[in-house]
Amino acid sequence: MGAIFRREVRSYFTSTIGYIFLAAFYAYSGVMFANYSLESGSTRLDSVFSAPTRRSSDLIIIIVLIPVLTMRTISEEKRTKTDQCLLTAPVGLGSIVVGKFLAAFLIYIIAIAITGVFAVVVSAFGTPDWNVVVGNIVALALVGGAYIAIGIFCSSFTENQIVAAVISFIALIFVSFLSTIGNLLPFKWLTTVCEKVSFGERYYSFTYGLFDFSNVVFFLSAIVVFLFLTVRVLEKRRWG
Repeated sequence: MGAIFRREVRSYFTSTIGYIFLAAFYAYSGVMFANYSLESGSTRLDSVFSAPTRRSSDLIIIIVLIPVLTMRTISEEKRTKTDQCLLTAPVGLGSIVVGKFLAAFLIYIIAIAITGVFAVVVSAFGTPDWNVVVGNIVALALVGGAYIAIGIFCSSFTENQIVAAVISFIALIFVSFLSTIGNLLPFKWLTTVCEKVSFGERYYSFTYGLFDFSNVVFFLSAIVVFLFLTVRVLEKRRWG
C-alpha cells in the first residue's frame, strides 16, 4: 500500500491535476474569505464555510473539484493497461484502493488546510469562534473523504477520465442535495429518509460548530462502503 500511495502522490505533482486542484480551491476560498470576513472586518468565519443561502460555499467547490482529483485514479490505469499489472501484483486489491484513496485525501487535506490559515489571520484582529473553525475543518475532512471514495468508485467504471469526472460530479450532486430532492417527493417518509442520508444536511450541521458524533460515523461509513464497492468492481475485473 505504501508504494501505491507514494506513486499516486507523485503522479499528482508530475501532472497538472494536483496543481490545478490546489490553485482552484485556494483561489475560491480566498475570494470567499475576502468577501465575507476581510471586507466586512468580521472575525466570524462561518460565512466562509456556509453561504447565507444555506448552500455551503466550500461544499459547492469541492463537489466541482473532487471529480477532477479522482477522475484518473483507476480510469487512467485502465486506459494505459497498467491495471493488468496491478491486478496481478502480489498486493491485495484493498491495499491498492486504500493507497489511491489516501494519496487523493492527502492532496485534499493540503487544500483545506488554508482554512486554518484564515483563522490565524483573523485572530490577529480579534477572537474567532474556534468551535466553528475546528468543527468546519473536521466536517470538510469527513465529507471530502466520502466524496473522494465516491469519485474513486466512479472512476473504476470507465477508462475515460472525462466520463469518470462527469459521473462523479452527478453522483456528488445527488448525494449532497438529497434533502432537496426529497422535498419534491409525495411521501413524507421518503422525504425523511432523504434528509437523513443527504451528505449536505449532514455537513451543514457542522457549520454552526455543533459536533454530532452520528454525522462522523455516517461519513466514515460512507468512505468504507464506497471503497469496498470499488474493491468489488476490481475483483470482478480481475476474475472476469
